[in-house]
Amino acid sequence: MQFLEAASNSPPSLHVIYINTSLETKAYGHELVPTITCTSSNVVQMIFQAFAQVPDLNVWYGPDSYMGANIVELFHQMADMADEEISRIHPEHNRNSIRSLLKRLHYYQDGNCIVHDMFGHEVVERIKGLYCDAFLTAHFEVPGEMFSLATEAKRRGMGVVGSTQNILDFIKNRVQEALDRDIDDHLQFVLGTESGMLTSIVAAVRELLGSRESRCKIKVEIVFPVSSDSVSRTSVNGSRGLNSAIPSDITELAVVPGVANGEGCSIHGGCASCPYMKMNSLNSLLRVCQQLPDKDGTLHAYEANRFKAVTPGGKPVADIGCEPILHMRHFQATGKLPDKLIHHILHGGIPTTNFKKNT
Repeated sequence: MQFLEAASNSPPSLHVIYINTSLETKAYGHELVPTITCTSSNVVQMIFQAFAQVPDLNVWYGPDSYMGANIVELFHQMADMADEEISRIHPEHNRNSIRSLLKRLHYYQDGNCIVHDMFGHEVVERIKGLYCDAFLTAHFEVPGEMFSLATEAKRRGMGVVGSTQNILDFIKNRVQEALDRDIDDHLQFVLGTESGMLTSIVAAVRELLGSRESRCKIKVEIVFPVSSDSVSRTSVNGSRGLNSAIPSDITELAVVPGVANGEGCSIHGGCASCPYMKMNSLNSLLRVCQQLPDKDGTLHAYEANRFKAVTPGGKPVADIGCEPILHMRHFQATGKLPDKLIHHILHGGIPTTNFKKNT
């Protein structure tokens, strides 16, 4: 709140908040500073567009400090790019405009993702020693040291930094290039993002490798590096109910990404994936569905009351918290910040919002 209060005292200001935050956080932020949600895929374009639409704007990003620091570092790097390269990213910007906006780009420095925190110094040193010839990838949310390592690899044509989609596209393109060369090859990719992305990468690579017959042998290795504190040993007795539903090849692994206990990060709880992102399971959904219709009031007892809450200013959390999401949806559809948000930035005040009507 102190971070946002500082932003509110520096008009004109826009608060860009990561989508994976609670509705209360979005609402409380939007009440203090005009707020729009973002994803790792659209945050760079969104910030560029905001600066293009509002002269002398201050942009405040939060709450993920790793992602914020990496965004600032990326903009510093782009300030040294040729104007032609910059215009391909956003046509209304050049080196001078980027250099002028750097002092007005702020980020929250006291928060981080508990999953991406595992990609720290120990992991970077291990990558340097064991995988110096591999392709390196890094999500916006990893610590700066890992992000810088992948950025340097990107300059050599051996890496990518950005969103999960950027990483997936990069891997698919490198595999396709290897297939087009039609010679034996072994590709190594170091995956600098959470383990939940492994499935989509493996599926995409398998589809490419099986798309055509070839006499050459292409081997693709996906390396998921984590710190020693983020690994748990597997065993039937210590896996919290590991049973035949878990594929046998997984149970044979000696270690898996994930802390040894707590927070749902064991092999049974979703490996190193975020415990909060993985709380909703298919089994839980099925259990709810099996109790519908709720004739005896069993489910009614668990009705969510949290969104009946109000902000410190007395406005409904559900209404105010959803508005930044609607602003992002407008940006995704049009490529521009909505007039309503621009008016809020320039003139203040939070418009009364009827979320049901807007949706």
